[in-house]
Amino acid sequence: MNTQVSSVAVPKFPAQPVSEYQAGSVPGLPILALGIAGVILGVVLLIEHGQGTRAIVLSVIAILVFIASELCFHGLTPVQTGEARVVQLFGRYRGTIRTPGLQWVNPFARRRRVSTRIRNLETSMVKVNDADGNPIEIAAVVVWLVEDTGKAIYAVDAFEKFVAIQAETAVRHIASSYAYEVGDGDRLSLRANADEITARLSAEIAARVASAGVQIVESRLTRLSYAAEIAQAMLRRQAASAVVGARQVIVQGAVGMVKLALTQLEEQGVVELDEERKAAMVSNLLVVLCSEQATQQVVNTGSLYQ
Repeated sequence: MNTQVSSVAVPKFPAQPVSEYQAGSVPGLPILALGIAGVILGVVLLIEHGQGTRAIVLSVIAILVFIASELCFHGLTPVQTGEARVVQLFGRYRGTIRTPGLQWVNPFARRRRVSTRIRNLETSMVKVNDADGNPIEIAAVVVWLVEDTGKAIYAVDAFEKFVAIQAETAVRHIASSYAYEVGDGDRLSLRANADEITARLSAEIAARVASAGVQIVESRLTRLSYAAEIAQAMLRRQAASAVVGARQVIVQGAVGMVKLALTQLEEQGVVELDEERKAAMVSNLLVVLCSEQATQQVVNTGSLYQ
């Protein structure tokens, strides 16, 4: 059986010049202490400003100290474990902070929070025709995380929605590329080759969301069934196929048993049968072995030919 995963066919997304790099930052605790000290100093200057020119000078210095303290506070950026901060200054990407703790960056920069934790995405159940044209219902769960925060923010618009749409598109494409089930073993099927199909699904989703800086950890089908309008007919077909398969096994076993019985009778010289008697014996044995109900036994008390 051919179990190789076919190549991933996805649209060619334009190359994105933005890639993640580390932003310039310093530890935030010393800056926090400096800002608090500046506030205290400014309050002291306002209280002890005196009169006249000295008061004006001290007041100006206090105001400048307050502004500096405000800049110290405004640049403080707390970074939690499992998240990153994308730094943007005047519309340009200035790097990403991944180091957890209190960090300080340019106070005029915008800092956008991006979660780097592992996330689950469950696609909605969709109805699509498989490779044989049968309507099926299919859904999948996708485990993913943000690997490149620069691409996630600047390469696509709303990367979470982008991942959801691309995952559903990949699920639809996989469902339409393979049959729900096949009678032979030469083709992959959605039902019988779950590992190969999920590998193909993961590869296609990963290729589709790579431009958004997203890594696919795993994907699995959570719902796979025939659509309601053909479910009963397909169940009857499966039952009929099972009966035919069982009959084939029974017939093959019965033929083997009859062949073995004739061979042993001939080799051990128990009885010599002509072709007509062999045919009758084969017929009787096949009826006994293949019948669904118990057969009526008849004892021949005469000769072999009566």
